[in-house]
Amino acid sequence: MRKVIMVVFLLGLTSQLFAQDVEQLKEVVVTAINYKYLSAVDNSEAAIPVQTLERQAARFNVEEQDLYIDDYATYNVSFYIPDGKIVAAYNEKGEIVKTIEKFENVQLPEEVRVSLKSRFPNWEVVKDVYMVSYTKDKGAKKIYKIKMKNGDKTMRVKLDHLGNYM
Repeated sequence: MRKVIMVVFLLGLTSQLFAQDVEQLKEVVVTAINYKYLSAVDNSEAAIPVQTLERQAARFNVEEQDLYIDDYATYNVSFYIPDGKIVAAYNEKGEIVKTIEKFENVQLPEEVRVSLKSRFPNWEVVKDVYMVSYTKDKGAKKIYKIKMKNGDKTMRVKLDHLGNYM
């Protein structure tokens, strides 16, 4: 009796293995609508609040908003956090056309810190402002405005995101 139950059990399992047909699906490629913006402003060395707000602006979908009307050419949307803000202009398709970004007192990238330390060894950073200007046609321009102090002296310098002085 035990053998009969085992054989029936094994036959029940093997019959289910052959019951499934594998269906071949077409290949699908998914890309974000604002991938050009993300690749232009992408800086893995940028501070986490900067990256977070830029991703939020890229994910924002104008077409899902209550105020969306297909007749308008652009929509201006502002994103705020305590460390900074982004004002983004979206076209009627939901693509980012232009942004203006400003962040204060964020962590400086390694290239900028090394450049400052090598040129101004005894100076300390008092304040920094990171500004990004993006347009769909021209890409992104990233600038750090830094206020430095050495005793009684203060100095302001401008650098790009690679540590080159302007």
